[in-house]
Amino acid sequence: MNTTFDDRERAFESKFAHDMEMQFKAVARRNKLLGLWAADLLGRSGQAAEDYAMEVIRADFEEAGHEDVYRKVSADLEGKADEATIRAKMDEFLLIAKEQLVKQG
Repeated sequence: MNTTFDDRERAFESKFAHDMEMQFKAVARRNKLLGLWAADLLGRSGQAAEDYAMEVIRADFEEAGHEDVYRKVSADLEGKADEATIRAKMDEFLLIAKEQLVKQG
């Protein structure tokens, strides 16, 4: 017998799973945008820029959190962008990624 509590629990679990999936997609998209931005600073374009963006996305799987992505981009951009700029871009691109996902529905 289903109860209102069971229905609420299922709804909560479904919303939680959806929210986690959206957060994962937003972070992956942020990393791609960050990678494309960094690739431009490195003078890469076209497929080379796309390949670099994929490297940035893969870097995020090294450890929990975002420091692995920051370290990769920071090391690659040595002298081309400081920590504050890179971290500001990470925040900016996360907002853009979330906006894009909301628009996509």
